[in-house]
Amino acid sequence: MKKNISLLVLLFVFAFALQAQTPAPKFTVLSKSPAAVAYYPNNFAHDRGDGPKKAGNTVYAKIVYFRPAKKEREVFGKLVPFNQVWRTGANENTEIKFYSDVVIQGKNIKAGTYSLFTIPTETDWTIILNSDLDHWGAFSYKMENDVARFKVPSKKTDAPIENFTIQFSKTDDKTALMQLTWDSTLVELPMGF
Repeated sequence: MKKNISLLVLLFVFAFALQAQTPAPKFTVLSKSPAAVAYYPNNFAHDRGDGPKKAGNTVYAKIVYFRPAKKEREVFGKLVPFNQVWRTGANENTEIKFYSDVVIQGKNIKAGTYSLFTIPTETDWTIILNSDLDHWGAFSYKMENDVARFKVPSKKTDAPIENFTIQFSKTDDKTALMQLTWDSTLVELPMGF
């Protein structure tokens, strides 16, 4: 009798354990171009504490973008054609948020969020701030929604950069460079905060 009760308890526990298992959800395939965020100042993400306006730690800009990889491909002029609007990364178009007004090449840009498009050429890039947000790629880009355009020279890097990268570099207390680099190309846009 004790044996039968023990067997019955064991079967009950086994049945309960089977019932408690939940099948794993089916997820979509992970992006081959991971998302990234760049802040100015660069250390803001780690030091922010209680939010964007914590004493002595103000954020001026934030960029959300996707980082495609070179993968032994020729990037500019091939993968990213010259003289065409590019989403400036992969997947959804890149977006930049200014937390306060900014001056770029003498143009006053109001605080807000903008799409960041570019037109690469062999010698320079046109960097575009556009009011359309939340789009996939540059397929629905509309020039009439451009807020501002800036032309900057392109430079060659010492070594190729595998993944497209955007970062900020402080030049002085009121100015930073937004740097975009991939493969062996670098462009820099000064911004006054």
